[in-house]
Amino acid sequence: MSNNPPPPSGPGRPKDLAKRQAILDAAKNLFLSLGYASTSMDAVATEAGVSKLTVYSHFNDKETLFSAAVIAKCEEQVPPLFFEWADGVPIEHVLLNIARGFNQLINSDESVNLHRLMVALGSQDPKLSTIFYEAGPQRMLSGMERLLSKVNQSGALSIDKPRNAAEHFFCLIKGAANFRLLYGCDGPQDAEAAEAHVQEVVGLFMRAYRP
Repeated sequence: MSNNPPPPSGPGRPKDLAKRQAILDAAKNLFLSLGYASTSMDAVATEAGVSKLTVYSHFNDKETLFSAAVIAKCEEQVPPLFFEWADGVPIEHVLLNIARGFNQLINSDESVNLHRLMVALGSQDPKLSTIFYEAGPQRMLSGMERLLSKVNQSGALSIDKPRNAAEHFFCLIKGAANFRLLYGCDGPQDAEAAEAHVQEVVGLFMRAYRP
């Protein structure tokens, strides 16, 4: 008689995780190419190569799927782990990692197209805009706010308003280059320019909040 444990079951199985990822990838592609209103759960199922029932087993409705797709895109470039601060690590290193990930995220083709889509839909469907904001910018700001609160408590930097500081940090990273990219006036930064921008912003931030 074998003593091997039974195979795992439930939504955490590798096969199920692979299907979930395929659904999210298909959703991101279709939302950006067809728009939110024209993307159906049937179309996502076909694009992902799964049944419609499988899509609904992972995501209750299209709004939930849209929110999950936005979260997935953000976490590709700025995983929640980026907002952790390990003992002995200079806070400047943590901020640089966050800045690099965020800079890559906002200047990616997917992010630029998604922002353009949300601007177009904002006046038509405020609820969808709220879903996007809570899944993307809000989650990032909350993670950064928690990190900066710890930094302030440690005395490494003096940040009496962590929420405001988090907003300042991300706005500085976006900068004018991202606006030009969104408007189609300029192409994405090359690697050297992107790194110089990130280094400059983190340097400004450190000097602004140094005790």
